[in-house]
Amino acid sequence: MFICDVADAVLKDVMQHMEHPFYSLSKKPETTVKRYRNGEHWLEITPSVKGLATIYDKDILIYCISQIMAKLKQGEAVSPRVRINSHELLIFTNRGTSGREYQALLDALDRLEGTRIRTNIVSGDEEQIDGFGLIDASSIRRKHGLDGRLLWCEVKLSEWVFNAIRNEEVLTLHRDYFRLRKPIERRVYEIARKHCGQQRSWRITLPKLLLKTGSQSPEKRFRQMIRELVQHDHLPDYHVSFDDEEDMVVFTNRGTMAATPVADSRVPPLKPETYDQARKAAPGWDVRYLEGEWREWIVEPPRDADAAFIGFCRKWFEKRGRPG
Repeated sequence: MFICDVADAVLKDVMQHMEHPFYSLSKKPETTVKRYRNGEHWLEITPSVKGLATIYDKDILIYCISQIMAKLKQGEAVSPRVRINSHELLIFTNRGTSGREYQALLDALDRLEGTRIRTNIVSGDEEQIDGFGLIDASSIRRKHGLDGRLLWCEVKLSEWVFNAIRNEEVLTLHRDYFRLRKPIERRVYEIARKHCGQQRSWRITLPKLLLKTGSQSPEKRFRQMIRELVQHDHLPDYHVSFDDEEDMVVFTNRGTMAATPVADSRVPPLKPETYDQARKAAPGWDVRYLEGEWREWIVEPPRDADAAFIGFCRKWFEKRGRPG
């Protein structure tokens, strides 16, 4: 049993959940099967009678992933079975603590457990095409019976999700992610974080962005939503603009993420030639971004930091290929 108890855990999410539209963006229950294809990747999501898991339900998984990664960073043992203090989860995800919020957690667990997925998207070195859930099981403990306050809940993450965590296929989210109230804002931020990362900018056509979000809105309505996002311009980490002539959405890094964490005495600065070798090991990737991921990933100082970083880049590229 893994107990969630890291109050200041850094927000983390698995890359596959950021790249592909696993979650419903609708506030109303979606009870139809969703199918998505992008290049060679395909995804089929089947809801339970209570509907598809939503992007708000995903908060529970983000919390679990963040906690597990924090413990891994500390060198502690983890498992796919996680116990969550319900009050701490609500505070961590910027929610209220009324009875209504506790009931919403129960409904979210039902949707996460009931949603079934078939996909050929690789997690780690596995291509899993049989059906699986986002969580395999859940249980709850209430105070004073069925009408009492929810004290804690347990979830068992699916092997597919836990495999992605063990393979370090995660990215850091801005703490203000939980302050984004509209589903489309959260989804667009996830996509920008995955694809733009720490690069200066990234461009994508509006139709392709619509596909990647998984939004059920028609293109005309989606274009209006993006214009509203541009007008308010409050996404964390990225400024959003829209090129009318090319029908292109442009994300520009706000510079709120440090391109490279400040080097401490444990890990010395890398040699200039190391970056050239890293670019050859992981063609197409921003090596400064990879350095940030590497420095966050390592637990103990390597004997040869330059060789270790190049090895990390090579393994990164073997798993992910060129950036999409």
